[in-house]
Amino acid sequence: MGKILGIDFGLKRTGLSITDDLNVFAFGLDTVDSKNLIVFLRELMLKENIDKIILGLPKGLNNEDTNITQNVYLLKNELEKKFINIKVILLDERFTSKIASQSIHSAGARKKHKQDKRLVDKVSATIILQSYLSSL
Repeated sequence: MGKILGIDFGLKRTGLSITDDLNVFAFGLDTVDSKNLIVFLRELMLKENIDKIILGLPKGLNNEDTNITQNVYLLKNELEKKFINIKVILLDERFTSKIASQSIHSAGARKKHKQDKRLVDKVSATIILQSYLSSL
């Protein structure tokens, strides 16, 4: 059984998370510039045994697409072409950035960390992945 990767895609930055070997817990992995995402993932696939990707799907409160939803569908297609043996699953990511910010605040992070968008992206990816794991 391989690990599962969580992705919170953004036009500028993408947050990443990964499971433990038993696929029980999600851990923040990194935040990368979105333009370098595929290169980063290629290197990661060489190091880690990943067999599934959970990709956050942005939706509005009314369940309609947002301005970035189409980009996520394009990324899903690209991931499926580049990593043919890895299953890519879309998961509703509504409120994950808000929950991530609140979690960082609740953890007592300093103001500098609370404003760190890279940290918010990584925590958002972790929330997406843990939500998926909890649904199993």
